Formats: sequence, C-alpha cells, structure tokens
Amino acid sequence: MATGSMYRVGVLGHGAIGSVVAEQLAAGTVHGAQLEGVILRRPQTGLEHEQLSWESALERCDLVVECAGQQALRENAVRILACGVDLLASSMGALADPEFAAQVQAAGPGRLSSTAGAIGGLDLLGAAARMGGIDQVLVTTRKLPATLVQPWMDAQRRGELEQAAGPVEVFRGPAAAAAQDFPKSLNVAAAVALAVGDWDAVTARLIADPEAGLTEHRIEARGPAGEYSFSIKNHPSPRNPRTSGIVPWALLHSIRQAAAARPERGATAIGLRLPRTPPAPSCRS
Repeated sequence: MATGSMYRVGVLGHGAIGSVVAEQLAAGTVHGAQLEGVILRRPQTGLEHEQLSWESALERCDLVVECAGQQALRENAVRILACGVDLLASSMGALADPEFAAQVQAAGPGRLSSTAGAIGGLDLLGAAARMGGIDQVLVTTRKLPATLVQPWMDAQRRGELEQAAGPVEVFRGPAAAAAQDFPKSLNVAAAVALAVGDWDAVTARLIADPEAGLTEHRIEARGPAGEYSFSIKNHPSPRNPRTSGIVPWALLHSIRQAAAARPERGATAIGLRLPRTPPAPSCRS
C-alpha cells in the first residue's frame, strides 16, 4: 500500500461511472486525493490515464474504487482487502450472495465501504434500524423499459419490455434476488438492505415505464422508530442510460470524505464497514 500525503486512488473500470471518477480525480477536483491510475480487464489504447496492473495497483494505492459491476467486485474484493488496501464499492448487490459476503467479511486488513449511490436517507434508515429494527421496507424503482432488458430474458419477455405502451411491473420480491437478477438496476435495493442490516426486511419492486424520463427510486419503511418515505428522481447518465448520472459523483463525495479523514484510514463513506483481520500471505494477482 502506498504512503504519502496524498490519498492515492485506483479506479477499477472505465465505463459510464469509472470514466467520470477518473477524470475528476485527474483534474484535481477532490482535495487531498489523486488518481494513481485505472485498472482494466483488458488494456485500452488512447486512454489518457495510466493503466495499472493488479500488482502495481496493490502496491501504489491507498484505495481502489470499484466502478465495474458486481462480477468485478466478486473477482477482486478479497485480494484488494487482503493487501491492506481499502475498497469503495458501487456494486453492493454482489453481497446478496451469502458465500461471497462471508469471504469479504473475513478479509482484511483493508476495509470495505459503500456509497449512497443514486439514493439518500440511508443514514436515517440505519439509525432507525439500530433503534428498534425495521419491520418492512419497499423499494420501488421506475426506469425506461429498454434499460431493464437482461441477458437471461427470453425473446418474448424482451419484446414485452421493449414494446411496452405503459408501466409494467417487471419484478417484485426479495432485495437479494432483485440485486442478482438486475445487477445494473437494483444495487439500490442492496444498499438499503445493507443500511438496515436485514436483507429479509427489504422488498424490491421494479417498474418499466416508457414515460420515465428520470430514473425514480421510492423508499417506504416502517418500524418502531417511525415511518419514512423518500422519493428520488435522477437523470440517467449521458454515457449509459442504465446508470443514474449522480452515481460517480456520489463516489467522488465518498472519496473526498475518506481523504479528509486521513491519517485515520478507512473512516469513509456511508455504508458497510467490515472488521480488520490478518492479511493473506500474498498480495499478488
């Protein structure tokens, strides 16, 4: 892990989210943090940022920011944490898999944190859960039909979505299943489940709406502490309509918080905090 006065950040992925995060870090807009480089599955030509191998990234970075999807988080989270590098994740739906969640829980001494991403109110929901528990949470997401087509859907189901003339309920069920079936659309449900500490309490509802110019998330919760309702409407990313445009900026806000908290490493973003454990013997990829 790197040492020095600047908080050195590696960005995993360079799509709609990662490209914005890397650009802003490189431009120096996050006080106290600097872009060390980007980490890609395959090298790209013409990229202005340094492309880091895993060996180099784990030696030079204080923090890796995951902007590459649930599969990338599953493949790389444990080795990042085992090398004493902190990890800020955007694809927290991957933790719906209990086996992977247990592996991450046991990893360290790096620490995992998440960001609020496309929604708000997680701190209040977390406080309410700790006060007396949350009895029930419903997360309703409304998006354009074309952004909800999944590889596992058959031709008939894809056609129904793409040709929908009005709102269609695409999914209603447990947050864990939602995060796995719609990995680019329902990380929101996973973020809520992690905030309240109870996957079983959270139900996700996904609506395809051809009139949904904005991506809408509505969170309704109740428990001993009270009743809560939040409605968030985000513009889609101009680089990828499946992603809310606010997500990279939420990650940048979390990076700023982490950089400002130094030298107390890891006191970072809203979300999950995992305990320190002894590091694995090797940090090599």
